[in-house]
Amino acid sequence: LLLPLLLPLLGPRVSGELRWPRRRWPVPYRRFDFRPKADPYCQARYTFCPTGSAIPLMKAEDVIEVYRLQAPVWEFKYGDLLGHLKIMHDAVGFKSSLTGRNYTMEWYELFQLGNCTFPHLRPGMDAPFWCNQGAACFYEGIDDAHWKANGTLVLVTTISGTMFNEMAQWVKYDNETGIYYETWTVQASPDKKSTVWFDSYECSKFILRTYQKLADLGAVFKKIQTNYTSIILFSGEPIYLGNETSIFGPQGNKTLAAAIRDFYNPFKPHQSVRQFFVDLFKIIDHVILNHQFYLFYNLEYWFLPMKSPYLKIVYEEVPLPVGSKASFGV
Repeated sequence: LLLPLLLPLLGPRVSGELRWPRRRWPVPYRRFDFRPKADPYCQARYTFCPTGSAIPLMKAEDVIEVYRLQAPVWEFKYGDLLGHLKIMHDAVGFKSSLTGRNYTMEWYELFQLGNCTFPHLRPGMDAPFWCNQGAACFYEGIDDAHWKANGTLVLVTTISGTMFNEMAQWVKYDNETGIYYETWTVQASPDKKSTVWFDSYECSKFILRTYQKLADLGAVFKKIQTNYTSIILFSGEPIYLGNETSIFGPQGNKTLAAAIRDFYNPFKPHQSVRQFFVDLFKIIDHVILNHQFYLFYNLEYWFLPMKSPYLKIVYEEVPLPVGSKASFGV
């Protein structure tokens, strides 16, 4: 529960010797040819997509309502607690006019947020071990009470059955190639025009991609305000360190490997209140006092020279999209 409040406090020691090949920032999110099978070591406290089902094939003449869904993270357990901090989870709902059936689609972590944000330090393994896959979940029904009680359930557009089916094909591609959850947005300063070094890849970004796909297919969205949560780290220009093999392999950098492990060690699951405060002081020392953070992105490690205000949770407006082709007249 305290994880979102502690995110600014991360850090290690050691700078890298490798320079990132000069590219435009932000670093592009890497896509893959297929989704690997999850390691049995990775276990979720709450089952991923327990009632998931295949996306149905809609009739071309169907008219389908599309709903924006948003609720506080872990609302099912803590109610509106994280909603007060504007830490929100996003999804999209659909309702078929021909059948009257409705559906929910969302994208989230296979093994919960903590596992996606920080690795496990397993005995006998030099490299940190990550359980950081994320995926789309589609299931029949919309839990009105869940989304309405402390969040949002609002109609944003209508589409045809043909558009829905084309979207479904895109979801399959997006889900099979974009497989790793990325918690952090990293940028140079709180200024809205500042350089973004890394962009997050989480639930809200999936919803934004889905809306854009529907707009490109011809959907016309209502003119309503839509806001989304981002967790932002503030850093000077990142330093590229390498991948697991180059850092932790037989010919790796043992000093750097030890620094990365030392950085992640305080984020292990806490066994006692005393150990929690010991680890908290270590986090403050790394991130706030020594301005250090190690980021794992695209299966590679980066060093972030952290700077004030270190971390911020923002709830900012992102307008609904405008498509690249004319509306189908739905």
